[in-house]
Amino acid sequence: MQEIATVIVLLAVVTALAQVTDLIKIPYPILLVIAGMGIGFIPGLPYINLHPEIVFLVFLPPILYEAAWSTSWPEFKAAKRPITLLAIGCVLFTTCAVAWIAHKFIPDLGWAEAFVLGAIISPPDAVAAAASTKGLSVPKRVITILEGESLVNDATGLIAYRYAVAAVVTGSFHLWEAGLKFFLVAGGGIFLGLALGRVFKWIHQITPDNPTTDTTSTFITPYIVYLVAESLHLSGVLAVVTCGLYLGWNSSTMFSQQTRLQAYSAWKTAIFILNGVVFILIGLQLPVVYQQIEDTSIYDLIKYGMIVSAAVIVGRLIWVYPFTYLPRILSKEIRTREPRPSLRLVTIIAWSGMRGVVSLAAALALPFVIEGSEPFPNRNLIIFLTFSVILATLVVQGLTLRPLIKLLGIKSDGKDHEQEQVVRLKIASSVIEHIEENYSLALSDEVLNQIKTKYEIRIQRMNKNVGQQRLNDEQINQFQNIQQELLKTERNMVLQLRSQGAISDEVLRKIEYELDLEETRLILEKA
Repeated sequence: MQEIATVIVLLAVVTALAQVTDLIKIPYPILLVIAGMGIGFIPGLPYINLHPEIVFLVFLPPILYEAAWSTSWPEFKAAKRPITLLAIGCVLFTTCAVAWIAHKFIPDLGWAEAFVLGAIISPPDAVAAAASTKGLSVPKRVITILEGESLVNDATGLIAYRYAVAAVVTGSFHLWEAGLKFFLVAGGGIFLGLALGRVFKWIHQITPDNPTTDTTSTFITPYIVYLVAESLHLSGVLAVVTCGLYLGWNSSTMFSQQTRLQAYSAWKTAIFILNGVVFILIGLQLPVVYQQIEDTSIYDLIKYGMIVSAAVIVGRLIWVYPFTYLPRILSKEIRTREPRPSLRLVTIIAWSGMRGVVSLAAALALPFVIEGSEPFPNRNLIIFLTFSVILATLVVQGLTLRPLIKLLGIKSDGKDHEQEQVVRLKIASSVIEHIEENYSLALSDEVLNQIKTKYEIRIQRMNKNVGQQRLNDEQINQFQNIQQELLKTERNMVLQLRSQGAISDEVLRKIEYELDLEETRLILEKA
């Protein structure tokens, strides 16, 4: 009963704090972690332990699946080179850099434990990356690279983590064997995710259309994929991400419009709850972690935390800049195929390295003993340092990212909006041609004109917009806000007619549903 009450209280706190972050314009993971720390130190409250199995099984699969589902596969594929350099190269480089720094500056921290620490804190967090870049005026390619990196890098970090822990437990490590297993585990996870994605697509296509059951199946899918992959000792992370990318690409042919609307709303709510609970639980772990460390002073703990956090942040900077421009210098094909990245945009990518729940869960999952029943060396210190890095990167980098973008004068390239207008105009023109070719003789002039009017108005409006100077971000937001205000006016009018008895509840619900669809379209345009 106490656990249920705790969950309800956490959900209430998450919801309230999310409202605050909307007002003060900071990424909500930062406020939730800080709030969790504050709550954790309130005297008399029970400790809430974050079990790693809950993170890896309950939280991680749906969060990764939703992020992959909403990622554009063509854009992901177009940015595969920088994504791979970050998700594999930067993660392994950070692992080694952190291991070297930690071993050098922290007394009694052996090489094996140092590599465990490096593997744990090397991958940036998918949730933190998405939350920190949400609503920021940056080019689409930057967001694609950051979100694509966060989808894949967990697999790299967790695979490296497995072999680093094995080296501590067994006392032996073979680089060639670990490298071979790395590619087998990663490749097997990708292959399995694609195979299961095809299976789930086939199931959706042969079963009757039912929005409720179809939406439910989308929640079951990531768990099945993750469990099957892990049971086969393959990368569950890459399997879930691959399956999510594949099904997201095919969702238009798999589901009806009602299922897509219902699934979108359900997933948006579920991911908000999962992300919120995860980050506030991270904050709640600090009192638990701190009390388990007895043989190190608070001064030394803070010093070690700052050293390791600096190694993580600086290590990413050292990797990103040369490996952005060096391949272009060495390869003419890359120079021809890809535009030269601006130094300002590279700076944003280099600074967006927030860590999160996967790192903390990996640290908490460390075994308590090694062979011979000896305690796992420096286990509590590794957990504390992991928490320190999460807090430092979330607060320092997360809070400074928006001001940095303003300082550098970075703006959205507007390519999505421009492409959208061109596509809308092309679709409307093609529909007019289709109507004239197929219905001009079969319908009366009155009916034909009514059908064509909707699309002709669209064409006129878009042609007018194309002829004008393209709206900037502020003007686009102003235009969309006015549209939402007009929809609100329509809603108020419908409600007033219902209260006067002029329309029935059935008519109200029908008109309200149409207004909901229109407002959903506006919200998606603003996202």
